[in-house]
Amino acid sequence: MMTTARDVVDRDLDYVCDALTGELATLGGEKLLITGGAGFLGYYMVQAVVHWNRLHDPARRIGLTVMDNFMRGVPPWLMELEGQPGVTLLRRSILDPLPEDFPDFQAVVHAAGIASPIYYRRHPIETMDANVTGLRQLLDGCVARGERGNPLRAMLYFSTSEIYGDPTPENIPTPETYRGNVSCTGPRACYDESKRFGETLCVSFAQVHDVPVKVARPFNNYGPGLKISDGRVIPDFARDILAGRDIVMKSDGSPTRTFCYASDAVVGYYKVLLRGRNGEAYNIGVESPEISMRDLADRLVRIAGDLFGYTGRVVCQAEAHEDYLVDNPNRRCPVITKARTELAYDPRIGIDEGLERSMIWYGGNRNAEDL
Repeated sequence: MMTTARDVVDRDLDYVCDALTGELATLGGEKLLITGGAGFLGYYMVQAVVHWNRLHDPARRIGLTVMDNFMRGVPPWLMELEGQPGVTLLRRSILDPLPEDFPDFQAVVHAAGIASPIYYRRHPIETMDANVTGLRQLLDGCVARGERGNPLRAMLYFSTSEIYGDPTPENIPTPETYRGNVSCTGPRACYDESKRFGETLCVSFAQVHDVPVKVARPFNNYGPGLKISDGRVIPDFARDILAGRDIVMKSDGSPTRTFCYASDAVVGYYKVLLRGRNGEAYNIGVESPEISMRDLADRLVRIAGDLFGYTGRVVCQAEAHEDYLVDNPNRRCPVITKARTELAYDPRIGIDEGLERSMIWYGGNRNAEDL
């Protein structure tokens, strides 16, 4: 029987919940807020909690609130969850001041923001606002809770591997201690620098107000939930494949990355939230293989050939936007020793398996609205 997109998601959610048996149990009976939950990171972050709730005693259900401005509408997968026990969808901008009667959540995940280079360049001020102003309001809310005698259990801020900029050769693979090589005025600066300042806010609130906030630095996550219209490399290649076109690379194919599949990434994020040290940042990704964009494209050609009978080839084409590759790192590869040793983080989905699952999912999710 042919594997479907739903089969892939179900298998991934089983994997996530098995890997987080102890962590999610600590949230049983408590309330969790995920901001920006309608986006890519929210796709499995949200569904993992719903899946865990289905498998456990209703008395231990995690009360989940997904807050998003839904500027692109409510995605179908999230609409299907509306009305399920323990799930609340809240249409609200992260920039709106928190009301005095805002629920007392035990845990908060701040994933609201714009992460695609195509879109944060179009919306630089909104990108900075979500990463700074929105974060500040959540942190202030956490302080107010503590003053009411009901302190937060844990908070997670999604930063990015982009805070490292284009690391010097001796700092690749890149550890959390590397301070970065980042332009504050380039075309990526609105994203990179606001994430860096967001981390500074988190560290300061942890030190001054004892806010239990932790920071995750994602390294090239991909997989189900990353819309085919997102503009990042894997969905771009998938769009070409499913349209029956040649894969178009907008570089010479030499830049290299390690790619972390969505289910492994989400396991890491919940571990940072619930096991990480306050005020600390953790790289979440995989150490190997570090592959070139050309290698990535060739792997997808082979996988798509097996799955769909795809017969296209890989071609290079100059990008119309002259600053498309400005400040784009030539290599990106993390050191994840800190997450392995402190959080028992152990990513296991290999690149070819992850790409195959992704292509099956894209085969069932060929259409998506753009911003």
